[in-house]
Amino acid sequence: MIKRTIDISEQAYLHLKHQQLLIDKNGETVAQIPIEDIGALILQNPAIIITQAAVIACQKHNVALVFCDERYLPYSLLLPISDGNTLHTKILQQQIALKLPTKKRLWSQIVKQKLGNQADTLKYLDKTYQPLERLANKVKVGDPENLEAQAAQKYWRLLFGEQFRRDTELDGINSLLNYGYAIIRAMVARAIVGSGLHPALGLYHSNQYNGLCLADDLMEPFRPWVDFNVYLMAQNNPELVVNKETKIPLLNLLAEPVLWEQQTLPLMVSCHYLIANLKRAYEDNTVVLSYPKRINKPQS
Repeated sequence: MIKRTIDISEQAYLHLKHQQLLIDKNGETVAQIPIEDIGALILQNPAIIITQAAVIACQKHNVALVFCDERYLPYSLLLPISDGNTLHTKILQQQIALKLPTKKRLWSQIVKQKLGNQADTLKYLDKTYQPLERLANKVKVGDPENLEAQAAQKYWRLLFGEQFRRDTELDGINSLLNYGYAIIRAMVARAIVGSGLHPALGLYHSNQYNGLCLADDLMEPFRPWVDFNVYLMAQNNPELVVNKETKIPLLNLLAEPVLWEQQTLPLMVSCHYLIANLKRAYEDNTVVLSYPKRINKPQS
């Protein structure tokens, strides 16, 4: 079932009635959505009020609750932990016991996939892509040469030009990239929690203040998909801002049909298969981490 992504940008009162999320504005109910149909709920306006009952219902249905900051960019993510899977404790113990060689093996597969997707994005846009393709083929276990960082230096210049600087604190293109990445991060974190894994126990990312290290690992190959959409928007409007119009192409990514081992699925659904594949790879070093693929070349 395709889960819905709800983005609320105006002042509103959110409450629960008969397992339906009711959205009230100016004292009137303007929308009524079954909680079970929601995959992500993005609360953008600081004046939004949501009841505890609505929050708990969202958690019980594994809805990713995303809270935005004063710049209207996703800042925090609320997810259930203990009810994600009935074998949560057992899975958590296995995750904690994961050996470093396994982590390095899986991280190198993620990096190779990310660089390959970066090369594809450049290729789709008729830009020079061969340098990224060559780096992707050179990734070794654990990425000891940090080819991911080397690729980034080349990639951003090839995609947005020599003058572009990737900086999370800047507006324009950077702010749209931040928004898109945050949506993808929420999608991946939701799938992780639903599988019974803990999102804080990463493969490569390990910041003690980051509760979503594993999500940050696994989302890397999806970043170029966000980049592609932001690039297209930038061609039509160089002065980009995060608003209703620019958010739509990024939110639509979650429902985009992708190919997962000969199955056509929405991206959000395919993420659950990705996490199941990851759990198999934890226990079997012959399993290669497989990511969904775009069915058709995106139209530029």
